[in-house]
Amino acid sequence: MELVSDYMREDTMRHALNELTRKTFFFDFEDWVTGGYFEGDYIPYSFIEDGKIIANVSANRMTFLQNGVERNYIQIGTVMTDEAYRRQGLARKLIEHVVKQYKDSCDGFYLFANLDALDFYDKCGFSRETEYQYKVKEEFCRNRSKGEWFVPVNTADVQMKQKYMDMIRHSAANSSMEQINKFGLQMFYTADMENVYYAKDMDCFIVAETEGDTLFLQSIICENQVALSDVLQRVRGEYHKCQLGFVPDLKDMDMCEAEKYDGSDDYRLFYFGEQLKSIEKEKLYFPKLSHA
Repeated sequence: MELVSDYMREDTMRHALNELTRKTFFFDFEDWVTGGYFEGDYIPYSFIEDGKIIANVSANRMTFLQNGVERNYIQIGTVMTDEAYRRQGLARKLIEHVVKQYKDSCDGFYLFANLDALDFYDKCGFSRETEYQYKVKEEFCRNRSKGEWFVPVNTADVQMKQKYMDMIRHSAANSSMEQINKFGLQMFYTADMENVYYAKDMDCFIVAETEGDTLFLQSIICENQVALSDVLQRVRGEYHKCQLGFVPDLKDMDMCEAEKYDGSDDYRLFYFGEQLKSIEKEKLYFPKLSHA
């Protein structure tokens, strides 16, 4: 058994990782890497035996502008062990290796734990934390049709997709918890462009979808700071509620309501490092599209 890492651009090793991620989480990284969206911030640490990856823990280098202060965190993700090698402590050894590798060069570690793995992370020395989700007050969801509508981006429009990709790299912070190095994860979720919309008069993209009478606004991508009210006034459709997938910017906070969020049926947030106590204290939320 050998420990290998940082191999995403090596085809043979990446394919071995893909095999385990498909078996465990039902996805792989192939299109993300070959499409040019991987930029090096996702670093797998894996045990390999006879050419087969048997356990993995990945370190995701995350840079946030957190209430105006730059923070460098490591998000731990893709924690998995092949079924034939479980209960041997392999994942824990990899987590300990990752923490040792980065503890002197980051502001802390965090992860989103599956509900069936909570005891495991407790035993690994992580602490649990509650985030705050934000929704727009209903009176601010009523005023519409100011300026041009956000329109769906044609998935076959290569030039518009390139514009979107370029703007992600140069986007202004329109959130109190804005990921700066967001390109890789933003494209992991939106490379198909299916929920991406554009407003020409604002020169602004959003990632959004509507379910029932609720608009889920996941991301605002614009080279300038924009008002949340200006965005919402341009979203076409019958919605009376708006759930944000990010923390609103301070200038937009008065039009929003915060509520504690423990991850519901999806996850629990764990952290390691004193600096990360600030997430709950400052009523923050890791952006939905920053989850790795």
